[in-house]
Amino acid sequence: MKEKLKPVAIVALFVFVAVAMTALRPAPVKISTPENAIAVKTQKVQATQVSLAVESQGSVLPRTRTSLISEVSGAVLEVSPQFIVGGRFEQGDTLLRLDPTDYEVALQRAEARLISVNAQLTFEQARATQAKKEWAMTGRPASEAPILALREPYLAEARANVLQAEAEFKQAQQKLRRTTIRAPYTGIVSAKSVDVGQYVTVGTPLGNTFAIDFVEVRLPLTDKDLSMMEDIGFFSASTAPTVMLSATVGGVQVQWSGALVRSEGVVNELNRSRYVVVQVQDPYGVGSSLSSPPLLVGTFVRAVLAGKKLNNVFKVPRHAMLEGNKVALVDTQSRLRLTPVESSFGNDEFYFVSAGVKEGDELIVSALGIPIDGMKVNPRKKTADGEANNGQ
Repeated sequence: MKEKLKPVAIVALFVFVAVAMTALRPAPVKISTPENAIAVKTQKVQATQVSLAVESQGSVLPRTRTSLISEVSGAVLEVSPQFIVGGRFEQGDTLLRLDPTDYEVALQRAEARLISVNAQLTFEQARATQAKKEWAMTGRPASEAPILALREPYLAEARANVLQAEAEFKQAQQKLRRTTIRAPYTGIVSAKSVDVGQYVTVGTPLGNTFAIDFVEVRLPLTDKDLSMMEDIGFFSASTAPTVMLSATVGGVQVQWSGALVRSEGVVNELNRSRYVVVQVQDPYGVGSSLSSPPLLVGTFVRAVLAGKKLNNVFKVPRHAMLEGNKVALVDTQSRLRLTPVESSFGNDEFYFVSAGVKEGDELIVSALGIPIDGMKVNPRKKTADGEANNGQ
């Protein structure tokens, strides 16, 4: 029996020793793990004044576009060398001349008739004067004289004939002048429809021209654009805001200066935009030498219009604005704080914050994976040259 219990006793002894060692071992020493801080780049926000800019685009249009229509009939005798597509002319230049023979003859006839009726009027005036003298010899007052006795109807008829002859004479003169088509303004020919030897009638199209004293650009503005601008309406020459226009000409970016002169005062039914008009004086350099290429009609240009001025706003880089209109700030314990802000305007680089931050706040501008409010950060402030300095 003792031999059989001996192994059991040995096993029990080992179990007892193991349990005793486990119960009597000292507790493990706890070592505190330091909280990891995420390195971030920050910058101090400062209140500033910002001038907003509104961008738009449109095509250059002539101030005046004219379709030349013949007001008389006749064969084209002469065409000016400037009357070609692209030809430039000055105000008053002769563009076309029609055969004036028929109208010269008509003018002579009208002049002859005017001379004749003037002579008839003189004759009737003399007879009326003689009639008054003869009536006076009767001793009766002139108020009792019959109108036929004083020849008043004949005198009125003679005067009417003179008026009619004068009107016909003026009309003949006008038609004769219309055989010479002159330029109504300084401009350029955009289309030519007739040439030498062609017979034209009243209403025949002769060509198209446009003025080049100044050109206009219609710029569409959305509701958002309008909210960034002061009230727009009509402006005088002294108060018209300056607008910079730009386009690519021959592979080179070129700029022109224009003036915002008016709003068209209606909302376009197709795109729900309002249009403003910008004028550019002397776009072809007729009155002065141009330092840049001419601004040709039909050019597609981009425009930058001056908008409102915002005071005491903070410029927040676009990439630093988080979802939900929030920014990440660093508090005095170097912890991230998600802060909601108010931003009404912005451009391609910044949002302009009006509320939610204050002067001197430390804004995180580096990329954040998943920002958690209260997380430890290691700020590294941005300097003017773009490098970062340790903020601790």
